[in-house]
Amino acid sequence: MMAGTEEENLDDLPPSAKLVFKVLEYNGPLTQKGIVQESMLSARTVRYALERLEGIGMVDEDVYFADARQNLYQLNELKAQADGGKEACCAE
Repeated sequence: MMAGTEEENLDDLPPSAKLVFKVLEYNGPLTQKGIVQESMLSARTVRYALERLEGIGMVDEDVYFADARQNLYQLNELKAQADGGKEACCAE
């Protein structure tokens, strides 16, 4: 990973992060536990993948009101539609 790059997008992420992205795309908002169950990845791998996805703005973290000890993760719709996160507003 190159430090300080704003150009990192979904294609640059590891396969586990791409899988987590697809799980959220197909299933909608999920807790970390739900992502672990759907993806069959380890909790540690899911945490890392979510950090990477949040780092490029592809995933948003929210409070899960059914159980405040957990967070709810969902795709950032604008970033996901752009599929790479290159925002037109920030060019130049």
